[in-house]
Amino acid sequence: MPVISSAYEAPWYLRNGHTHTVYPALRRRVDGLVYSRERLELEDGDFLDLDWSRVGGAGTALIAHGLEGSAQAGYVKGMARAFNRRGWNAVALNFRSCSGEPNRLLRLYHSGVSDDLHRAAAHVARAAGGGPVALVGFSLGGNVVLKLLGELGGEAPAWLAGGVAISVPCHLKASAVVMARPINRPYMKRFLGDLRSKLQAKIQQYPGRLSEEGYEEIESFRQFDDRYTAPLHGFRDAEDYWARCSAVFLLDRIRRPALLLNSEDDPFLASECFPAELAARQEWFHLEVPRHGGHVGFVGKGLRPDEYYSERRALEFFGIEPLTTRPGQPGGLESQGQAVPP
Repeated sequence: MPVISSAYEAPWYLRNGHTHTVYPALRRRVDGLVYSRERLELEDGDFLDLDWSRVGGAGTALIAHGLEGSAQAGYVKGMARAFNRRGWNAVALNFRSCSGEPNRLLRLYHSGVSDDLHRAAAHVARAAGGGPVALVGFSLGGNVVLKLLGELGGEAPAWLAGGVAISVPCHLKASAVVMARPINRPYMKRFLGDLRSKLQAKIQQYPGRLSEEGYEEIESFRQFDDRYTAPLHGFRDAEDYWARCSAVFLLDRIRRPALLLNSEDDPFLASECFPAELAARQEWFHLEVPRHGGHVGFVGKGLRPDEYYSERRALEFFGIEPLTTRPGQPGGLESQGQAVPP
């Protein structure tokens, strides 16, 4: 039943998945957002950095970035600003090693770190006074959001409003195969270069524990996950990691409203990342598949000219009124001309 007919139409010049993927990364600038950082200390001796954007609202959106992203990513800031404008606080979660400072432990982060997201969400719920917490995740972060919702199932806490996941490689093995295609080589080169910088920082922290010898021969996620992700995080190999961390295998256990927004022309996704048959028979899991949108794109068609469709859909999915900021007053709110208190 919850297979949604999408109303999104991409601008005429962005009806190519690769162009639509690259365009917002190069062109979008998000203004009017000020973060306040909080460090959340973890039981294992490590930490997570949370970047808050508070407006005094009763609800809070917790936003999880994609691979090698951070709270500074334009898509994260755009989503945070959209929630702020409607009177919701926003918190951008920086996964371990992604906040600009290396994390303390040998481990890093990966597509299955739902335990870290759960810790962050519980902390945010307490800090926000018990109001609703809405999860929003992009790409890798979207897989983590859906995985957590599936793991919690019917035991999800009352304060958890649900989740929206955007451009998600929820079947990790199939998407790794897609990313290994020659046409995606420029993306792989960029990801592997960024990951190498993280690896080099770990080598300095833990001399003799890791090596980058022969790294230039790595050309795929399978090779990287076999050599680094799996052994660093307790998996047997890449296949074991992908099988245990792919959110697609947990979607039928979700018992909070969840939306997966994946575009048909996303160059990162395999057909297995569009689980229409499951959505058709699942009460809680919703799937929306616009024809265009690229990977973490969805440019335009927001509730304001400077907002994206993914932001609009997140707000709509959580039932948030389409409030707008008053001209010249970034923190103020109005709805149909009437002021709305925070």
